[in-house]
Amino acid sequence: AMAAAAAGAFSLREVLEAFRRCVTEQREVLLEPYLSGWRGLIRFLQSLGTVFSFISKDAVAKVSLLEGHCGGRQGQQYVSLQSMVRHELAAGPAALRARSDSGCRTVLRLHRALRWLQLFLEGLRSGDSRISVVCTDAYNASLAAYHPWIVRKAATVAFCALPSRDTFLEIMNVGPREEAVAMLGEAIPYIGDVYSITQELFAQHKLLDLP
Repeated sequence: AMAAAAAGAFSLREVLEAFRRCVTEQREVLLEPYLSGWRGLIRFLQSLGTVFSFISKDAVAKVSLLEGHCGGRQGQQYVSLQSMVRHELAAGPAALRARSDSGCRTVLRLHRALRWLQLFLEGLRSGDSRISVVCTDAYNASLAAYHPWIVRKAATVAFCALPSRDTFLEIMNVGPREEAVAMLGEAIPYIGDVYSITQELFAQHKLLDLP
């Protein structure tokens, strides 16, 4: 199992730990564990094959853009989502809207995809219908609204080819099926917490529709 982990295999445990570390006592969302959680989720998407490459490729680009902000000259302004929003809004809302490489715009794209993943993992955990249905429902309730028709169409067709629920639970890499289901139960609330804090922060600053 160590060899698989070393080769960059997905581990649900890592994602759980990262999202658990995200939220401070002051309800700030720390960017370092947020990106760490996303790197895990990207490995999850990649392990499912090309079906999700239209989402994972975009997420890879967004994560690396944010890593650039975190590691750049202004890095201390990008410690948390809250400090990032304060920093980028200091230039004024119009300046922020004009920037295609802003941290806010980049996080917003990841945020929308995180909602889809959250819904998908919830559906995977409750397991009351076929995976293709779970995935399509999650997609329609989240990301679909932001994708052009041709992408939506391709996604829905691709979801029909998804493997069984048991295969998914195996990909979770945490041992037997019951353990995977239990760990999903533990991880989902942390992901949900990060999602709702981000949603509230962006709504408060009118950033939910950044172009």
